[in-house]
Amino acid sequence: MLCLKSRAGCEWDLVPRAAEQKVREPKKSTNGQTTGHTLGKQIQSLDSPLESFVICAQGVCSFFRTPRHRDKDKGEKMSAGRGRSGGKDKCRLHMVTWNVATAEPPEDITSLLQLDVQPPADLYVIGLQEVNATPVRFISDMLAEDSWSHVFMDTLAPRGFVKVTSIRMQGLLLLVFAKQIHLPFIRKIQTTYVRTGIFGYWGNKGGVSVRFSFYGHMVCFLNCHLAAHMNYALERVDEFEYILESQDFDISDTPNVLDHKVVFCLGDMNFRIADHGLHFIRSSINSGRLNLLWTKDQLTMMKKKEPFLQEFEEGPLNFKPTYKFDRNSDTYDTSGKKRKPAWTDRILWRIKPKPQPSEDDDDEKASTSTDDGLDEYPLLVAQDKYTSDMSYGVSDHKPVIATFSLELRKCFDIPLVHISPVGVWSADQDALLTYTIQEDFMSSTWDWIGLYKVGFKSASDYETFVWVRENDLPEINEVIQISVDKDEIPLLSGQYLLGYFSTNMQSILGLSANFQILESKRAVMEGLVPENVNGVNK
Repeated sequence: MLCLKSRAGCEWDLVPRAAEQKVREPKKSTNGQTTGHTLGKQIQSLDSPLESFVICAQGVCSFFRTPRHRDKDKGEKMSAGRGRSGGKDKCRLHMVTWNVATAEPPEDITSLLQLDVQPPADLYVIGLQEVNATPVRFISDMLAEDSWSHVFMDTLAPRGFVKVTSIRMQGLLLLVFAKQIHLPFIRKIQTTYVRTGIFGYWGNKGGVSVRFSFYGHMVCFLNCHLAAHMNYALERVDEFEYILESQDFDISDTPNVLDHKVVFCLGDMNFRIADHGLHFIRSSINSGRLNLLWTKDQLTMMKKKEPFLQEFEEGPLNFKPTYKFDRNSDTYDTSGKKRKPAWTDRILWRIKPKPQPSEDDDDEKASTSTDDGLDEYPLLVAQDKYTSDMSYGVSDHKPVIATFSLELRKCFDIPLVHISPVGVWSADQDALLTYTIQEDFMSSTWDWIGLYKVGFKSASDYETFVWVRENDLPEINEVIQISVDKDEIPLLSGQYLLGYFSTNMQSILGLSANFQILESKRAVMEGLVPENVNGVNK
């Protein structure tokens, strides 16, 4: 069975006619060591690994999507004795939630992403709600990335960030970006969704999630949009709990959202400020006495009653309520409805509780996760900033930003695949590359190697690709050489790199160093560059 993913982020399970897949599936031998196991055969007959079967975008496919192939035997724990990291590393996570109210993105999102702040982020997670999902617009987004995804990719790619994955359900969009250096260590990426609008049949409300292993630590991000209006606080709590309980993944160690070591929840949760009147709320905001409103914030009130909410942490609400504003202004709603301001847009996080609660908990600002069997790999989560950005006015909501420091000990720091170009690359001759499987994993003859230009935006943003060796799956540390047809190599010179993409893990498992492709003589013949005669361009 083959899982394909379109450029729009949609996934399908397909079985090619008269074709089976050859998969290396690690299994335990009699002496307890991991060995390779080969199943079946495969005929590769696709022109593109990611885009041959573009049918529809994620929201439409939610009605037709079949279950993903289940990876039942494999967890997130590192293979014995390989790639252990001694010390702790600190990674910075930048998160944004924004109800964009069907607006088009602003031209400049530098402030939103705080690109000039030092130290820079390692991961960006952006959750949007109410992205324009009218039928005509939604169909156009099926064929290419939506405008919001484009502006984030165009802004982050030149700074060395690559889109890891995304998921969209109608107006809900969740995007994950990572520094290129982290890509080989972001593995087993999966996405899912739950609809809660119109009795669970419509996706205007609900949640979309992304989960993956980050250096062996299991993390999950949930972007949700809950029921609106003041009197629906209980319904919002019920929807949130339903989303957390009903979303599942095809990973044995973490089949549910709350099984992950760390869960980040962001979105338009729509909780309002109860009891207080409009005049009191606005005067408290204008005088900077936000603390007078905290006790009547519905989410804060509900956390006192609901045990599952008490497991989630949130920073102090030291920023103005982010809803509802007149567009293109900092003025709260002046329409006839005059809705009361509220902190509808929130970012929460949850550390997986220990099996037995600890009696010592002196640190109020940070939480430590230690799972069974992984006590030597703790994960410390500390929030550095929790604020809103009032400079953006395209929506009636203001975006909310949270930054975190993740202090972790890496469970591994060696890529599963080593890959490199061989010799000189030019479109004047066929080129060679080599790759080596450095550690056993569920490899497949549907895996492929992409040629990327430096500054590429996503795994699908390749110049060309080649399938891995189709005859036999490689042995560990076996050096395999593959030829790349000269007609597939770019004619003009530039900086490029190679990436090994795993179909089963849905991620890039190895990247080469940057290398130069030389300008081809064919480029001059085809008029792409001027001919140089005696130092003069003609």
